Amino acid sequence: METYLSNYNGAVLVVTHDRYFLDKVVSKIIEISQGNAYTFQGTYSDYSQQKQAMLEAQMKQYLNQQKEIQHQEEVIEKLRSFNREKSIKRAESRVKMLDKIERLEKPVEENASMRITLTPHITSGNDVLSIRGLSKSYGDHPLFQNTNIEVKRGERVAIIGGNGTGKTTLLKIINGVETADSGTFILGSKVQVGYYDQEHHVLNMDNTAFEEISDAYPAMTNTEIRNVLASFLFTGDDVFKRISDLSGGERGRISLAKLMLSDANFLILDEPTNHLDMLSKEILENALNRYTGTVLYVSHDRYFINKTATRILELTNHTFLNYIGNYDYYLEKKEQITQTAFGSSKTVSVTETFAEKETETKTDWKQQKEEQARLRKKQNDLKKAENRIAELEKRNEELDVLLTQEDIYTNVAKLLEINQEKTSLEEELLELYELWETLAE
Repeated sequence: METYLSNYNGAVLVVTHDRYFLDKVVSKIIEISQGNAYTFQGTYSDYSQQKQAMLEAQMKQYLNQQKEIQHQEEVIEKLRSFNREKSIKRAESRVKMLDKIERLEKPVEENASMRITLTPHITSGNDVLSIRGLSKSYGDHPLFQNTNIEVKRGERVAIIGGNGTGKTTLLKIINGVETADSGTFILGSKVQVGYYDQEHHVLNMDNTAFEEISDAYPAMTNTEIRNVLASFLFTGDDVFKRISDLSGGERGRISLAKLMLSDANFLILDEPTNHLDMLSKEILENALNRYTGTVLYVSHDRYFINKTATRILELTNHTFLNYIGNYDYYLEKKEQITQTAFGSSKTVSVTETFAEKETETKTDWKQQKEEQARLRKKQNDLKKAENRIAELEKRNEELDVLLTQEDIYTNVAKLLEINQEKTSLEEELLELYELWETLAE
């Protein structure tokens, strides 16, 4: 569909929450927000950058106006306090001028409106999940056969594949909702599972949003519960809505709120972005990327996978193919790894190819692990460079302040010492800027 629309000669108007699709197809985005329509040229990624720049500019204008209004109000108050005819008239003149100002509304800082913090209280062992020889069929229809999967602490593993291939079934087996036909799985030391399913079975439909949290966490005070719900956009009387009356997206936010409050260090998520709007998706992405535990999830949201996954398992032809990287990496390596696993024939059985596939996959796994290690090192070096630049720039500002002080600029020895430090500091900064640019490339 993306290929077709990209080559289509006519005009296309589309409503979608699929951000990956938007990046591939569209050349203009119209956003409807707060009763207004805003137009942005480019793809979704371009829109995100432009939107942030627009919000920052609007906030700056708003704050400058607020500062000017406050200044004028202080002047008016001072003139009135003189209690003289001329000063009172001048004050009234300023009041009229102030009334004519078209007040700017404070921009809505959407990125700050829903903050999710997922921090496990207990650290699990390095081996979080070990699956050995797992198989599952429904009648004559096999889903997966002789599956072996290892999940390590800190990984964010996405499971992808066609509808009906058995992705959700695997999650249900791990959570004890379904049983496997054969094989075993073991959860590692100190692993505590938090499960989010797309049907929200963890919610009691008769509860209100407030009761759902208070029942699950009775030690929380009313204020604490309200604060948590507010961070998930439930304010005022919204907290007393029944779960059964909530939309799919609202139920999703309640499920995520419960997950946030749990002691889980291994999150198992089934289509977590279903029914979430784009803002909520982005905030969930940021939360998962900051999460220090382990995540295993099923998703069709390619943009979400691209932003969060450190590894992808593709369920195809009744087996799982491993890709150490995000969705872009998966697309790049898909043909190569599929050829390695199944050869030219798509119908070749898993049993026939298992021995040679195991050897080739081990080699490819090693190469991908090495590449991932190199990438992590570059990211760490980049972070160190950024921290050092911030440290030196702060010190440079401190030195500039010192140079304005009389006891410094009248002291030749001290002045020389500070100037030497500034010269050395600026030389190091120049080298760091060049290093940062290289790493950022």
